[in-house]
Amino acid sequence: MDLHSSSVGAPPAQAGHHIAGGFRNNYPSGWKRESVWRWQWERLTKGVMPPPPGGWRFPCRQPDAVWLAANRIQQSLTWLGHATFLLQLSGINVLTDPHLSPRASPFSFMGPRRWVAPPLQASQLPHIDLVLISHNHYDHLDEATVRQLLQQPGGPPQFLVPLGLRRWFNARRISGVDELDWWNALKFKSLTATFTPAQHWSGRGLWDRNRSLWGGWRLDGENGSSFFFAGDTGYSRDFLEIRARLGAVDLTALPIGAYAPRWFMAASHVDPEEAVQMHLDLGARRSVAMHWGTFVLTDEPLDEPPLRLYRALERRGLSLSDFDVWEHGETRILPVK
Repeated sequence: MDLHSSSVGAPPAQAGHHIAGGFRNNYPSGWKRESVWRWQWERLTKGVMPPPPGGWRFPCRQPDAVWLAANRIQQSLTWLGHATFLLQLSGINVLTDPHLSPRASPFSFMGPRRWVAPPLQASQLPHIDLVLISHNHYDHLDEATVRQLLQQPGGPPQFLVPLGLRRWFNARRISGVDELDWWNALKFKSLTATFTPAQHWSGRGLWDRNRSLWGGWRLDGENGSSFFFAGDTGYSRDFLEIRARLGAVDLTALPIGAYAPRWFMAASHVDPEEAVQMHLDLGARRSVAMHWGTFVLTDEPLDEPPLRLYRALERRGLSLSDFDVWEHGETRILPVK
């Protein structure tokens, strides 16, 4: 396995995001645990907008699994729903935040359900070489999908995870895992993966809040092409700093959903207007929307984020050629620099 690590910018000893027992954001938001109860009380007393009759319905394309399996030349990106993308870059198959299960939950019978079926099952994916995980929330790290990837023909993938998350894999006897701190970079074959800051948090239970890190991933190919996956994040100065350290980027995948109520969600989830600002901060040539239309996680209607994004783009003098919204299962061929 061709893996070589390095660091970008300040050494870990100077990292202010390390605290006793875990991690914190570069720009703390003042989030309080009791805010969760206030949010739930508001939902109980004021209600939440119900889904339309028949539920939420979105177009879903069927990706060409045969072409994807054979492709080693074209650069392509396929949206598999929520924060899961299949990226084909420099002949390497990369999967982000693997989640192809019916629910984003520790339970198979309750929790946020998937409103759009996965365009591909794990068994239909091409051989995945590299998996990038932004953080450990259930809608971004699905154990069932991870276990399916371990059984793929040709051997398991390499996993790149945030600092502190390798123990989750170790507890399940899963090897081939490298964990990175913010600004750590690792060379995998012809790609360089850099783990970058985000404004979020981590936790899968009652007692592990912020014990592992969270963040985004910047991929750079030897041909000069670059891709940024933001993971899950609120808005902060982190994105200006990412551009300052790593330069402008060809294509970004940015979240636009899970933002209401704003008084609570702003600390950890951007809204569409802030996603447009992230696009500009990062110096992105093009961006694609994610983290919407798959799971109901917060209080905005599931189909609202794209509508707000379109209006935000118009106000900033941008268009869908700058920041696009794809259908579930859509594949795009990416230009080569």
